[in-house]
Amino acid sequence: MREYLLTLCITAAVTYLLTGPVRKFAIVAGAMPEIRARDVHREPTPRLGGIAMFFGLCAGLLVADHLTNLNEVFENSNEPRALLSGAALIWLIGVLDDKFEIDALIKLGAQMIAAGVMVVQGLTILWLPVPGVGTVALTQWQSTLLTVALVVITINAVNFVDGLDGLAAGMVCIAAAAFFMYAYRIWYSYGIEAAAPATLFAAILMGMCLGFLPHNMHPARIFMGDSGSMLIGLVLAAGAISVTGQVDPDLMNLFTGSERNSVHQMVPVYIPLLMPLTIIAIPAADLILAIVRRTWRGQSPFAADRGHLHHRLLEIGHSHSRAVLIMYFWSALIACGALAYSVNSASMWIVLGIVFLSTIGLVLLLLPRFTPRAPRWAYRFVPPRYRRPEPEEAPAHPVAAEEERPKVGAGLTVNGATAIGARSHPR
Repeated sequence: MREYLLTLCITAAVTYLLTGPVRKFAIVAGAMPEIRARDVHREPTPRLGGIAMFFGLCAGLLVADHLTNLNEVFENSNEPRALLSGAALIWLIGVLDDKFEIDALIKLGAQMIAAGVMVVQGLTILWLPVPGVGTVALTQWQSTLLTVALVVITINAVNFVDGLDGLAAGMVCIAAAAFFMYAYRIWYSYGIEAAAPATLFAAILMGMCLGFLPHNMHPARIFMGDSGSMLIGLVLAAGAISVTGQVDPDLMNLFTGSERNSVHQMVPVYIPLLMPLTIIAIPAADLILAIVRRTWRGQSPFAADRGHLHHRLLEIGHSHSRAVLIMYFWSALIACGALAYSVNSASMWIVLGIVFLSTIGLVLLLLPRFTPRAPRWAYRFVPPRYRRPEPEEAPAHPVAAEEERPKVGAGLTVNGATAIGARSHPR
């Protein structure tokens, strides 16, 4: 555990320290696009934050390669090299897109090629654990198609949710933390070395996100851009693929006893089939809704709009920070709920806890609809928005009040616009 934490800290430190120079480079390079109609921020902000995140990934892998226990991951598996190869390709495409705005179909093709590069080097799904059936071996074409599909879906889901300051990095960090605990349990509790690469990938991904978040929280000083969102999406998918298709369920001795007991005991194994979807459940739902919405309107599925979940949270009255925190809450609830279910699927307390927290989440979503008013004795302790508006008092002498009214005209403005003439006021 200490070596994983050291790798996480080194990755976070390198990412954090490089983000400042990368921001200056992005400004000099002109990677500051104009404000678009769908953007939430009001000032041009540099992108290319994925450069710092990529070098943080490289630093994490380099440090892990020189640690005693983690060095075995590089000696016994080719997955770290496969991850680095695919990450380098997708990062390069993202950097070019942040600067020159590459076509969406070209990016989609690059994502498929990056996934194919990882498949060629051995990072692929070899079998699927199916409840009640057992381990189902996949053919080469089946494993390739399933791996590429999972990578592309995860990358685009993370890319779609990257619309508010700190949102994508925070949600992926929460997902990576849940996935780290899951993979570490398989590696440590069951002694399966094949789960070590996925554990390492999750630790490095947490470091990348934690190092970038201080620069990206509202108001953001730099955006990760597609170079960052596609990169962390690929790393997240690589960890899910590694622990799903490389860990042999037979090594966990779960297929014993009755069929019902086997299915319950097999939960920690087939949860990886759902874990990649649960940890990106909100981005995936946003992706599906966006495709349906744009297709229904006759638009391209890749056409940008302001209909994403985070945009809707802002429209119903949530502040920028509250919208981000609400998305964090739902991500943590879904990811940690799946993690708890994988540990003990028969516990009713887990289900009740998830239901209770979901109720709290729904109440938080509706808060902007109901603005509570504090009593007068508590006005000094609450923000002004929770105080009752004071009734306006009519002036005692209307003529005197009109004399004190500033004359309109001569360059004076009303609500930002120059008035043409004085208004008439009935006596």
